[in-house]
Amino acid sequence: MKIPLRTQLLSCAALAGVALAILLLRRQPLAALLLGGLPWWQQALAGIALGLAAGGISALTTLRKPDAEAVQRTAASYARLDLSGWNPLWISLAAGVSEELLFRAALQPLAGIWGASLLFLLVHTGAYDFRRFDRAALWQASGVFGMGVLLGFAFDYIGLLAVMVAHAIVDIIGLYLVRRISEGANRLR
Repeated sequence: MKIPLRTQLLSCAALAGVALAILLLRRQPLAALLLGGLPWWQQALAGIALGLAAGGISALTTLRKPDAEAVQRTAASYARLDLSGWNPLWISLAAGVSEELLFRAALQPLAGIWGASLLFLLVHTGAYDFRRFDRAALWQASGVFGMGVLLGFAFDYIGLLAVMVAHAIVDIIGLYLVRRISEGANRLR
């Protein structure tokens, strides 16, 4: 059974709620976070560039070896989502905003880049098959952790809007790739 869009959006809203609670407890105004870093238009451009670069590299490696076990596991995991129509876009936007609000804005000042990236990886273990400790799982885990570190440094040096945009673009590219891989697998059956 597919995980409906509504469930995905509610889980993202829950993450954003946790982030806002942490920020409230830390007395960190959200407006200051959104306005911090480079000017908004530079953050948006940097986020687009970073998202296209990271998403493009991911897409190229995926398309180069679509039958690789790590690619197949990732595609099977994310294919549980309802990726019909515009859903990959809505899921990606919601995840980009909520996860970066939580991991970068709320948790990174408390846990540092490496700690927040580790928490980012731990939250994504449900989406990946890390139960088996093998090469495919190590590739997946290193990719998620590496993305967390990259976004962490971008947050520190560029700003929150940039990482939200970059995360959303990486997810858009990834979810449309998963949909393409899943549709190809269904045609072969």
